[in-house]
Amino acid sequence: MDQDERVLVERARSDANAFGILYDRNVDAIYRFVRARLGNAAAAEDVTAEVFLKALRGISRYRDTGRPFSCWLYRIAANAVVDYFRHEPVSRELSEELPDAATQVEATALRHLEVQNVWRLVESLPPQQRVAMTLRFRDDRSAGEAAKVMGKSEAAVKLLIYRAVGRLRSEVA
Repeated sequence: MDQDERVLVERARSDANAFGILYDRNVDAIYRFVRARLGNAAAAEDVTAEVFLKALRGISRYRDTGRPFSCWLYRIAANAVVDYFRHEPVSRELSEELPDAATQVEATALRHLEVQNVWRLVESLPPQQRVAMTLRFRDDRSAGEAAKVMGKSEAAVKLLIYRAVGRLRSEVA
């Protein structure tokens, strides 16, 4: 965690404006993380709001371990997703986007089905591989960022992704 973030986190313990800055810096990434797991925009918005509410309530208990503040938020988000599935009926609605007028409808539909099938396969991967793949490709994070979120080395995350891709190739074949 850089010095600016440390100061901001310390201020956020007693200053709502400082917490607001932390919120602004992290809300989009946390929303993408939650949305990727829930597959439902409305539920993702609710869970993301809950993540930041829990973070605000628990900021006094936050301990700097040298990792970015976002790692703490991702841990809260992962737990909130588990809670969501524990308490909510499982209904994973897929958001359908209307194809662009210039795009061929059939090609768009086929591509959408292919992507859905690949992400279904990703969901069947072992948990660490699934998280690495999701952070890297769905949340568009670098391997280094994924490593920080997962608490692993960058090399370990790259190995998880390599193994996951190998598994997916054998499944698709």
